[in-house]
Amino acid sequence: MLGAIAGDIIGSAHEFGLTKTKDFPLLGPECDFTDDTVMTVAIAQAILTDGDYRRAALDFGRRYPGRGYGGSFQQWLASPDPRPYGSYGNGAAMRASPVGFAFSSVDEVLREAEHSAVFSHDHPEGVKGAQAAALAVFLARTTRDKALVRTEIASRFGYDLDRTVDEIRPAYGHVESCQETVPEAVISFLESTSYEDAVRNAVSLGGDADTLACIAGGIAEAFYGPVPPSILAGVRRRLAPELWDIVERFYRAFRSPF
Repeated sequence: MLGAIAGDIIGSAHEFGLTKTKDFPLLGPECDFTDDTVMTVAIAQAILTDGDYRRAALDFGRRYPGRGYGGSFQQWLASPDPRPYGSYGNGAAMRASPVGFAFSSVDEVLREAEHSAVFSHDHPEGVKGAQAAALAVFLARTTRDKALVRTEIASRFGYDLDRTVDEIRPAYGHVESCQETVPEAVISFLESTSYEDAVRNAVSLGGDADTLACIAGGIAEAFYGPVPPSILAGVRRRLAPELWDIVERFYRAFRSPF
């Protein structure tokens, strides 16, 4: 989960900049956590407590306004009785990494990922994006087999994972749909040599950089192991203490201490 949060923070400085290179400062002063982090922590909190993903998303989204939420999700947060709105936006996938870390079987991961999406993003592509992101995390941490991750995600969800980062980059722009973001984030991981390289791949595509790096970073952490200490220190300096506390509790519950 810290891999996803760090990816979000690193990518935040590039969200609308159309960065097309891997050579950029990793954690500059303009980097900060966005809605991707807030919702990721909300899903983690729900897993740690009562499993009510909707209630946690409402709670954290309302307590941390102005973090880059999409227009429809802002309306959802402001509604007195929020309902799903047929979205296939990136919000379903960006928040799914805790599911891949916490649950212990493919069936559980797919079920819980769906539950973590449908309270707002109930379009089939939104659900699929959440499931693909969570399953990639689960497979990366349990198999350490990139070929298997590629095969399983491509066959289950129909994503084209045979492209390369260099092939995607020239024509790729800022898109906010799961079907045009999750495959590219998975490819950024598959082509990487380290956690940092996966995040740099994702940002360099020049798309929705914080979300691409959030999804790729979650998978990369699951595969490569703990986020590098220098990046972790930068994350801790930027994260609200309450959010950091939930991250620590999640790791105590589901993974070895970082």
